[in-house]
Amino acid sequence: MDLLNTLVDKGLRRELPTRDEALAVLATSDDELLDVVAAAGKVRRQWFGRRVKLNYLVNLKSGLCPEDCSYCSQRLGSKAEILKYTWIKPDEAEKAASAGVAGGAKRVCLVASGRGPTDRDVDRVSKTIEAIKGQHEDVEVCACLGLLSEGQAERLKSAGADAYNHNLNTSEGTYGDITTTHTYADRVDTVQQAQAAGLSACSGLIAGMGETDADLVDVVFSLRELDPDSVPVNFLIPMEGTPLAKDWHLTPQRCLRILAMVRFVCPDVEVRLAGGREVHLRSMQPLALNLVNSIFLGDYLTSEGQAGQTDLDMIADAGFEVEGAGTQTLPEHRAEPSAGCGSHEGGCAPCGDSPRTAPEPAEAQAARTDLVAVRRRGAGTDLAPNA
Repeated sequence: MDLLNTLVDKGLRRELPTRDEALAVLATSDDELLDVVAAAGKVRRQWFGRRVKLNYLVNLKSGLCPEDCSYCSQRLGSKAEILKYTWIKPDEAEKAASAGVAGGAKRVCLVASGRGPTDRDVDRVSKTIEAIKGQHEDVEVCACLGLLSEGQAERLKSAGADAYNHNLNTSEGTYGDITTTHTYADRVDTVQQAQAAGLSACSGLIAGMGETDADLVDVVFSLRELDPDSVPVNFLIPMEGTPLAKDWHLTPQRCLRILAMVRFVCPDVEVRLAGGREVHLRSMQPLALNLVNSIFLGDYLTSEGQAGQTDLDMIADAGFEVEGAGTQTLPEHRAEPSAGCGSHEGGCAPCGDSPRTAPEPAEAQAARTDLVAVRRRGAGTDLAPNA
């Protein structure tokens, strides 16, 4: 396909595709799917070889969030039967993190529910970072605590945090349909605060919330402009007790097309296959390793993932290798302090606007609610974590 040849050439040059080209990837047929995966795989291998970075989540505070994000089982008014607990102690968090590191994780992601941290919360997380770094000097620590206030990013950086995660989640045009208690601009501001403090920015999206192809392209182009080092791609886990519990829109094939589009738009960025991969990609997860260079190991915040050893076996069976602690994840040009949005050849401005049109409805499939399992182990429990 001329489209795929063009996208590979642009990806190898770090050049931004046009909006129409990104939309065309999402519109490809199932018959073309392996060609799409192979093309995006060339771009992935150019910048990341066959390495897969492992990340491990530690949920420091679960549930009881005052925000109303429709996709979240921890939201205000959620009836999801998830684990609910207040801040776990630094030594508990360190123990959970150690299980992930022992399983091969290079980065530990410390997450807490809530609108954003208080200064006391930042102190708590700082002590937790120190406890983890005290046992695992080389491990990367990413904090995900919600909207940041002035000076908090700098404090987390001083405590030893390497990165900060705050996802855009969906397009600016549809953000108000998903969340009303804060704005899209609030999220952008927090990512920029993290970048200004010298933290590696991690920001991504959630697919499967009823968005159009144009919405997906909008948010990925916005992420390219924001220029985070890491872009997690989540697929909605429709948890019972949340407003989106009936939103089962994704197929394994669509998930792969979304990942390929993200790789073409963000060729030299750490693209992470995040929440929902087991639920929606299912047996096609190994194919996704040709598109992403990073995954989460073990469980998520409120739902269970597949066994850590299963992840390791999948990576090996697919011909990939776990990225070692001493290996630099990002290409050299991105690892330099001066690397930023302006360093990309072709610039980062979206190329033209396309009308918002709803995707063709997929053939109805029975919702696989049996694949969603509420987390009952790890942080906040007496049971060993899944790593």
